Amino acid sequence: MDHDEAMAPLARERCVACRRDAPRLSPEDLAALRPQIPAWELVERDGMPRLERVFRFPNFAQALAFTRSVGALAEEEGHHPAVLTEWGRVTVTWWTHKIRGLHRNDVVMAAKTDDLAGRESDVTSERTAGSQR
Repeated sequence: MDHDEAMAPLARERCVACRRDAPRLSPEDLAALRPQIPAWELVERDGMPRLERVFRFPNFAQALAFTRSVGALAEEEGHHPAVLTEWGRVTVTWWTHKIRGLHRNDVVMAAKTDDLAGRESDVTSERTAGSQR
């Protein structure tokens, strides 16, 4: 199986331009998409739902390299996450600032981030504190 066949369908999508009046994902839409991003947790901060995942690495250099890859992806797609890089771990959080919630773009970018992680060696995942399933 080649790389494109291994990607989740969401990871093949492109982000669309999002305006302030764009619809947020409904709970039903999010529930239907979550099976494609099972390692991502739904968290709420500042009254806004967000998708978050912690990626573990054996050292800081690999964590930093992954952070750079996520940054390059974000620039390419024009949609940017919150990224926290620490020794041996990177926390990536997606949400759409303009609509103060989740848009399909956030789920697409979570899938694309998973795809990036799948290309890295020695990546594991951990649950985030305060997450909802």
